[in-house]
This record gives sequence, structure tokens and C-alpha cells, in this order.
Amino acid sequence: MNKTREQASQLLTDWVKSESLRKHMLAVEAAMRAYAERFGEDKELWGITGLLHDFDYEKCPAVDPVAKTGHPFEGVRVLQEQGYPQEITQAILGHATYSGVPRMANMAKVLFAVDELCGFIMACAYVRPTKLEGMDASSVKKKLKNKDFAAKVSRQDIETGISEVGIGRDEHINFVIAAMQGIAKDLGL
Repeated sequence: MNKTREQASQLLTDWVKSESLRKHMLAVEAAMRAYAERFGEDKELWGITGLLHDFDYEKCPAVDPVAKTGHPFEGVRVLQEQGYPQEITQAILGHATYSGVPRMANMAKVLFAVDELCGFIMACAYVRPTKLEGMDASSVKKKLKNKDFAAKVSRQDIETGISEVGIGRDEHINFVIAAMQGIAKDLGL
């Protein structure tokens, strides 16, 4: 791959002004890198995919899946113009269920499996006195049952992602927590 994390980070900086969205993308990057290492895959490729998966979300929130406009369609066009590999653009399209792009590659399945979960784990951490420290799957699962907590996070997407990645629920949640704990300072947690 001819793209670097620095180039991806600059694209993120140019497009994303929301600190919370930037932190979300860093969390997803960390989870993707951890899974790449676990599966013996390219950590840079997977990490960049996680870092850029939502970079167009702020600028292109209105989605029309039929016309293929809005997030992530606009961002994918930018990435294609800039020469990012098809593996990245396919995974990014696949993380949006309405895109109609199936998640065939392992990287695409993992991106979908960690995206909503990272957001939910961050929400859990914000209400804990110790933030990410000491967090485990049991506390996350307890919060998942409360439909009013982080109500915008799709529980169905989390469950579908876990199913597609083929790793046990507790193991997956704990793995993502551990990846995020590794960058807790960057996440403000």
C-alpha cells in the first residue's frame, strides 16, 4: 500500500472538526490494528481503514443510498481519487448497512464489528469514575441491556458484527476494550 498513516491522519484533520468524532475514529483504528495483529494481517492497512471509516460523516450527513450520496459514499469517492486501495474503500462501504455492499473480506467484517462497539464502550467509559481502567465485558453487556443508555448506538449492529467476525461475545468486547485501553490517553479516557 502506498498510503501512510500520516497521510490518512492529515485527511482526517482536514475533514473532521468534532473532537468526539476524531476520538471515535482513533478508537476504531486501535481496535482494527489489534485485530490485524491477531489475524496476522497488515496493521497499517487495517489501521488506516479504521481511522478513515467516518472521515466524511460531518461534511456529508445526508444519506441517499439510491443516489449513493452522503456518508460513506462521498468519502469513498475522495479516497478513490487519492489512490487508496479498493480493500479500504470496500470495507468502508460495507460498514454502512444501507450501502448494499456486502462484507466479504475479514477486514470489512472486523470494521463493522468494532465500529458501533467502540462508540458504545466510549459511552460506558464516560460514566465510569475509572473510565476504561478495569472495564470488562460484563459491565458493557449490562449497559447494552439499558436501551436508554447511548440510545443511538445500534445494538443490532453490535450483535451482527459479533456474529460475522465469529468470535465469542465476551472475548470480542474484552479485546476491543483492551485495544482502546492502549490509547486511553489519546481518547481522554
